Amino acid sequence: MSDHKKAGEKFSELLELMAELRGENGCPWDREQTHQTLKSFLLEETHELLDALAGNDPANIAEELSDLLHQIVFHCQIGAENGTFTANQVISNLVAKLIRRHPHVFDRDALPDADAVTKQWAQIKAQENPGGTANSALGSLPKSMPALARAQTISERAARVGFDWPKIDPVWQKVEEELSELKAACASGDPQRTGEELGDVFFSLVNLARFLGVQAEEVASQTTDKFIERFNYLEDQLRQAEKSPNQSSLEEMDRLWDEAKALERRGRLRR
Repeated sequence: MSDHKKAGEKFSELLELMAELRGENGCPWDREQTHQTLKSFLLEETHELLDALAGNDPANIAEELSDLLHQIVFHCQIGAENGTFTANQVISNLVAKLIRRHPHVFDRDALPDADAVTKQWAQIKAQENPGGTANSALGSLPKSMPALARAQTISERAARVGFDWPKIDPVWQKVEEELSELKAACASGDPQRTGEELGDVFFSLVNLARFLGVQAEEVASQTTDKFIERFNYLEDQLRQAEKSPNQSSLEEMDRLWDEAKALERRGRLRR
């Protein structure tokens, strides 16, 4: 039996198991859940998968993928019980979408490279609404999505249809321009204007990240982790001296911070 057939059988078994858990003699907790009550679990499992991917541990990735699949199957079962949709509809929608968005594969209309594929994907997606008229090339992203990631995805989609700088030099200029406007807003003492200009700085830095080939959300998270590691070192050193940060001078904490950075460069900072 092929791996695909085995996976299909296991998926059917999983759907049956989920139906049993939600059934009359199933688990009281599972039976109480709704689409709304599961939202936080879906978000948690998604972030745990992202952490596993960052750690590049195949066994952990497989484990977290199974947890995320559990959430998807849970929602499918609730949909089936409510008569709104089924797992079969969900899978059929995905199959149809993959075929529709890959004419270069299934219609043999070859494209030269991945960049051309990405642009065609955006064009096809922009036309996918029930009325058959074109939507915005930006599509729609959930506002609950992490802000930097949402900003970068939006800027990538705009770039795919040609709304972009031809090279990185104007991007640097835009960052400097937005920083100048932020300084002017701060000097004005207008909190709303300052917040708006700070947002513009963030967005310009996201565009810079895109041109540099990095994910703004990821590098911001890495920087936060780095800050935590250094601060933990600072606290540990103060604790050994029977002190806390609020009992120490800024000069002392700066010295310990520099020590943490030096250890980090030598790969000796505890992680």
